[in-house]
Amino acid sequence: SLPSVGGMIRRMVREGLVETTKDKELLLTPHGRKSAEIMVRRHRLAERLVVDLLGLELHLAHIEAHRLEHAISATLEEKLVDALGNPTTCPFGHPIPGSDYIRDELSIALNEAPAGQAFVINTIPEDNQALLEYLVENKLIPGRMVIVVEAAVARGVVTIECGSRQVVFSYDVASKIWASPAP
Repeated sequence: SLPSVGGMIRRMVREGLVETTKDKELLLTPHGRKSAEIMVRRHRLAERLVVDLLGLELHLAHIEAHRLEHAISATLEEKLVDALGNPTTCPFGHPIPGSDYIRDELSIALNEAPAGQAFVINTIPEDNQALLEYLVENKLIPGRMVIVVEAAVARGVVTIECGSRQVVFSYDVASKIWASPAP
């Protein structure tokens, strides 16, 4: 509700996490940015934990990690990093803040990929549960090789081949899936 949002914003300003501009925009303060990076880091480590160590299905990782991220202390975070082998990305391919992640300079969004070329998926979106389930069900996950069959601008769809099946999705969805040319 609007009153809840207003209360949360006032609390965040009091805690020095955000500032408001004269145009009513919210900007993270340096302290707010650091806090956000810590939370994102713990969330992505929790995703790695539930998938890599506990064997949870990928499409459930984001939900469970959201539950765990607030309970991870700095000490537990260190132990997690060691136990997971110092990962640089979450299972969805997003960088873990504070890791040694280096983005592949050749990586592009699939909506920009030329037809007929093979790619290896680097990153998929995790914030839309229905889309995530669709991608996982069709094995469109980081590390998977796909071939762009068609990029039909007029119809607004991209068709890719993944294994023995063809998968079709919108340009909007394709813009959220990043991949590198296959070796």
